[in-house]
Amino acid sequence: MYRRFFKRVFDVTVAVLALILLSPVMLAVALLIYLEDRGSVFFRQRRVGAGGREFEFVKFRSMPEGSESVPSTQAASIPVTHVGRFIRRTNIDELPQLFAVIRGDMSIVGPRPALPKQDALCAFRRQNGSIDCLPGMTGLAQVNAYDGMPEEEKAGYDGEYVRSLSFATDLRVIFRTFGYLTRKPPVY
Repeated sequence: MYRRFFKRVFDVTVAVLALILLSPVMLAVALLIYLEDRGSVFFRQRRVGAGGREFEFVKFRSMPEGSESVPSTQAASIPVTHVGRFIRRTNIDELPQLFAVIRGDMSIVGPRPALPKQDALCAFRRQNGSIDCLPGMTGLAQVNAYDGMPEEEKAGYDGEYVRSLSFATDLRVIFRTFGYLTRKPPVY
C-alpha cells in the first residue's frame, strides 16, 4: 500500500513543505551563484529515471559555466566556484530536485539517478529490480558513502532498498541523511 500510493503522497507533501520552508535559502543561493559567475544558476543534465527512462535532472550550478558533465567519481577533476564549494558540502545544490519530486520524476528516497553513460550501474539495477524505482534525492547507497563506491556495491544497496521499501525504511534513510550531511565527506 505504501509503495503504490502513500509514498507518492509522502513525497509530494515533503517536497512542497521543504520548498516553502527553504525558498529563502534557494533564492539567496541562486543570487550568489549568479553574482559570482553571471551564468545560469542551474546545472541541467539527462539522468536515468524509473524504468530506464531519461529525465532532466536539475541542481544548483557549483562549477564554472560551461563545465563538462561527468559522473560524481570524476567531479574532483573540474574546478568548483566559491559558492559551489559551500552548496556542495551542505548539499544545498540538490534542493532544485524538489521540483522533480513534485513532477513525479524523482522521489525523496530512492536510488540516486544514474547518468545514461553509466551502463554497468544501470545493468546492475536492472538485475536487482531497482531500475523500476523512482530515483531519489537521497538513498541507501548515499548514506553508506555513495561517492567513489563501486557501481556494483551502489546497485546492491539500491536492490536492498527496493526489497525493504516501506515508510519506516524511508524515514530511516532520511534521518541517516541528516547524519551524513554532518560528517566529513568520504575519501577514496
